[in-house]
Amino acid sequence: MKSRSIGSKKFFVIVGIVIVCLGTFATVQTFRKQTAPPAAAAGKQQTTVSVVGVSRTDLVKQISLSGQTIPEAQVDVAAKYQGRVTAVEVSLGQQVTAGDVLIVQDTGDAEISVMQNRAAYQQASADAVTNEVSFQSNYTKAQADYQHAKTTYERYKALYNIGGVSKEQLDDTEQQLSDAQASLDALANQMNAGPVPSAILSARAAAQKAAQSVNAVEKQRDDLILRAPRSGIIGFRQVEVGSIVQAGQKLLSIVDNSQIYIDCQVSEQDLSALSLGMNVDVHIQSLSRTYPGRIIYISPANDSQSQSFSLRIALSDAGPEVRSGMFARTAIKAVLRANVLVVSKDAVLQKNGKDFVYVVDAKNVVEERVVQVGAKGDDSVEIISGLNEGEQIAVTNLARLRSGMTVVPSSPDNRGEEK
Repeated sequence: MKSRSIGSKKFFVIVGIVIVCLGTFATVQTFRKQTAPPAAAAGKQQTTVSVVGVSRTDLVKQISLSGQTIPEAQVDVAAKYQGRVTAVEVSLGQQVTAGDVLIVQDTGDAEISVMQNRAAYQQASADAVTNEVSFQSNYTKAQADYQHAKTTYERYKALYNIGGVSKEQLDDTEQQLSDAQASLDALANQMNAGPVPSAILSARAAAQKAAQSVNAVEKQRDDLILRAPRSGIIGFRQVEVGSIVQAGQKLLSIVDNSQIYIDCQVSEQDLSALSLGMNVDVHIQSLSRTYPGRIIYISPANDSQSQSFSLRIALSDAGPEVRSGMFARTAIKAVLRANVLVVSKDAVLQKNGKDFVYVVDAKNVVEERVVQVGAKGDDSVEIISGLNEGEQIAVTNLARLRSGMTVVPSSPDNRGEEK
């Protein structure tokens, strides 16, 4: 009887605990229902978006340019004639100035040719003087012979008229007069053809031709002595004394680093932001240094293959550490459009090939509006039409927006999780 009483007590204790637990659960559920927000109970939830005002400002874009350093000049020195090298006066890396002797080829044969042509010129010059003196002497003699023949003919003609000489003697003097007249006319015609008789001109021309031959062989001899065409540093050398070089063979190269340039390629979209004389900073990667520069050239036409424009920058203060062929880059912050309507790129979406934004009006109602986009900057785009200055547009949670819906606007610093 005692054990049955103990079991009944345990049963009632367990039943009591269960009742207390059920009561507590019901109380918690009732409290949750009473404290739940009305909007959640109704199943409605509003979207929060960040909005910004449309305003006028400058559209800025950072233009990145890259290229390699280019020297003021790089000139190859080549042999003009085949021959043996007798002297090399420069070494690799040596500084030279314009006119310095670089290489000497064997000039022995050229010297002989020069002497031969000089002798031929001296002979031609002497012949020209001789011809001129001879012509003047012959002309004077022809004039004297003609006057003598004329006087003799006139005397014989007078004697013939009185029977003092025969007809045959008169005819002989007349023939002598005709011969003297012909000789004088031949020389006189040369005198009348110009200020200088043709015979003298021919002799003078032969002398000038000989002089040109002398000049030609002297130049050929001088061309065997290769001189520096400009100042610079010997950047290439492939010749030694005793070498037999061929005409046109590259022997030396002179690099002039007195002015360093950077050649870059620019796209058509960025061209309008660049101008001649614009100051830029150029960073040379291998030296970890930045140098001031200035745009000195923009090509007037684009390259048909790359469809880009060439641009050259001149470094203003490049030291000897800057050499040809170094990689360089520059970044230019340029104003693409001044005082235009600008919105964030994040606010512009595309649908069916058209650009549009979500405008939020004064009642926080969303309107999907098509816009015309102009130039594009780094983070912003120009709006040509479709928006007015001062209107508000959404920049976050764009994927949730639809025309006609009401949103909860916030400042751009408190953006939503989605776009």
